[in-house]
Amino acid sequence: TTNAIEALNSKVRRAVRTRGHFPGDDAAMKLLYLVLNHAADEWKRPPREWGEAKSQFAVIFGERFVI
Repeated sequence: TTNAIEALNSKVRRAVRTRGHFPGDDAAMKLLYLVLNHAADEWKRPPREWGEAKSQFAVIFGERFVI
């Protein structure tokens, strides 16, 4: 699991570093949402806690996030 966490952390860091700055909190949340959603499509065995995280994103982003 450590390698999976580090790989995901690397993708998030790369996306944030590429963007540089954000006009607001919503912009940062949207970028994280897109990165995590794209990364989840590539997972063969998602982490156990991903279901809980997806539920939180569904609350935050409503109809744009499908569980």
